[in-house]
Amino acid sequence: PILLQVRRRLPEVLVRSTSPELRAMVIVFMGAAGAGKTTVGRRLAKQLAWPFLDGDALHPPENIAKMSRGTPLTDDDRRPWLQALRESMHGWIAQDVNAVLAASLLTRGHRAAVLAGDEAQVRLVYLRVSPSLLRERLTVRTSHFAGVPLLESQLALLQEPQNALVLDGSQPVEELVQAIRRSFHL
Repeated sequence: PILLQVRRRLPEVLVRSTSPELRAMVIVFMGAAGAGKTTVGRRLAKQLAWPFLDGDALHPPENIAKMSRGTPLTDDDRRPWLQALRESMHGWIAQDVNAVLAASLLTRGHRAAVLAGDEAQVRLVYLRVSPSLLRERLTVRTSHFAGVPLLESQLALLQEPQNALVLDGSQPVEELVQAIRRSFHL
């Protein structure tokens, strides 16, 4: 099945609300490199006519160079990236803009740094994919800086989220998008 599990009851919030407690919705795709975060996120954002941000675009040049060499990032390396993600997401919410974000956010600490204070407006989607399929996808994806050499370190860091819509990322993109739309009533 596409929908592996919903780890909590998801609130029934529509995309825009006039209630001050229920503001914009930001759907955050998380998972290891090659999980399909950008592909599925872009498709969903296009269907909903929402802005989309690939979190990789916010990495400082030093981080991109480091990852291009196959060297995993440290938490110190990630700090400015996490802050930039946080600022983008918080800006959307403050302006009551619905949006879609794709970012690895592999650990609880990474997610807490980005989502802090805005959890009520965030819908986390974890694309779970087997290591063998991730490796296969990264082998054919040659134009991206996060390649096969980083996969083992990403999988070692990965802490599966407790409050997320968990989907089987091996399923076709359109099926994943439809499962998300059904789950979040979009």
